[in-house]
Amino acid sequence: MSRPDPRQTAQTAALSSAMAGAVDLAALKARSENSKAAAQPTGSGSFVLDVTEPSFQADVLERSMQVPVVVDLWATWCEPCKQLSPVLERLAAAGNGAWVLAKIDIDASPRIAQAFGVQSIPMVIAVVGGQPVDAFTGALPEPQIREWISALLDAMRDRMPAIKLAEEGAAVAADEPAEEEPEDPRFTEAENALELGDYAMAEAAYERILAVEPANEQATAALSQVRFLARAENIDPSAVARADADPDDVDIQLAAADAEVAMEGVEAAFARLVATAGRTFGEDRDRVREHLVGLFELFSPDDPRVTAARRALARVLF
Repeated sequence: MSRPDPRQTAQTAALSSAMAGAVDLAALKARSENSKAAAQPTGSGSFVLDVTEPSFQADVLERSMQVPVVVDLWATWCEPCKQLSPVLERLAAAGNGAWVLAKIDIDASPRIAQAFGVQSIPMVIAVVGGQPVDAFTGALPEPQIREWISALLDAMRDRMPAIKLAEEGAAVAADEPAEEEPEDPRFTEAENALELGDYAMAEAAYERILAVEPANEQATAALSQVRFLARAENIDPSAVARADADPDDVDIQLAAADAEVAMEGVEAAFARLVATAGRTFGEDRDRVREHLVGLFELFSPDDPRVTAARRALARVLF
């Protein structure tokens, strides 16, 4: 099994080489068994446990019979501990129970610290089968910690079937599609109408949603699409040519823009209406602006064609 960088400290090297049974936890186990407070393990069912002397037997020794328990020995005054602990917690959560993190405050649990022979912290010890098997000290970089944990699991996987089961469970969960949100019946009504080709009913359904939720982006976009589909059914193929011949006819300019969008001439449609807005005034300009904004809503807000046309429209209007 790989160990931390031997250059870490002399203490780390000495501790790692003496792991196999050198630290006797029997006395601490006896104290834990005799403690009245040891009735329930803390944080059961979690992959990150806050362990005390009374819960040490259940949360560390007994759990280590099923999966490795990585003991994080820390203290509130230890600055490197504050860097290391969040990394260990994140990795434990990602491990899905293939190993368990036991966090122990050495000031609150001095006998545990004494049993492990702690001389400096942070100190991290892997416990398997009730005995320490590996360790490191100091706030190692996350990649090195990942490597250390991977080596630990690789070494113990055949001896501890629960490791493989947890890893398989994590893999299955990662492959499962996210749970779909329940359908909103208001949108279902509109979509059913749309499937039947009843654009008026679909438009009314989306308008009812917006009457209650004016900021509902989904309903706003859907309403614009329904209105465009209704207009698209009656598009005059000659509208573009007629509009080019009569640039002052606002109605035909709007119809031509719809025709261009339907024929995937989106930029041409936007440019047409921006130019029309620039040469009209009052109600006609308002109609053109509103029609163009409605066409914008058919596309993603960050579509470069939309952002460019919005800027052009702003220059014309302001």
